Amino acid sequence: MNTFDAARERMVREHLSARGIRDPRVLQAMGSVPRHLFVEGPLRTRAYEDSALPIGQDQTISQPWIVARMTELLCLGGKERVLEIGTGSGYQAAVLAALCGRVYTVERHSALTSLAKKRFGDLGLDNILCRTADGTIGWSDHAPFDRILVTAGAPELPQALARQLGEGGILVIPVGDRARQELVVIHKRDGRLVENRDSGCAFVPLVGREGWKPA
Repeated sequence: MNTFDAARERMVREHLSARGIRDPRVLQAMGSVPRHLFVEGPLRTRAYEDSALPIGQDQTISQPWIVARMTELLCLGGKERVLEIGTGSGYQAAVLAALCGRVYTVERHSALTSLAKKRFGDLGLDNILCRTADGTIGWSDHAPFDRILVTAGAPELPQALARQLGEGGILVIPVGDRARQELVVIHKRDGRLVENRDSGCAFVPLVGREGWKPA
């Protein structure tokens, strides 16, 4: 077992299982996806700390616990079509790809999209489709989606994403102000959106037509 493998195993044990992540499939995915390959340069040695790390473009790779918790809230069974808003480093998409049928991921920074695509290719992840676009308006060409995951903080739920969530689907999104949010879990039942609140969190702003305006 190399240093990164040992660190990843410790991350799952100490930062995820010990802090309440229970879904065995999520724990397995987090234990198999090499997070250090999604972090550049000297920060790679910190890849398995339970902290967010900068990835350029004023964006971050989320801390492992929040990645695991948001993934767990999606209740993935293995065949779902998942829309991710905010590709970033590509790490969250890689975790999703291990747990669902297909991932559609949208990133507004083309440089991050290109780097994420290369990582997916290097890892042989052929069930991820990427695009550079305004994520707040979703990806209507492939809607409806069984699950939608937003990895940036929104002032409110973008209605375009609500419309693209399929019946029986689940949407997880951080909602709040620019500094602090709360994870909101939305279920679509009989055409209605049923909302629940989970844990507090802090994400970079969701920028776009139905999100925050650029600073």
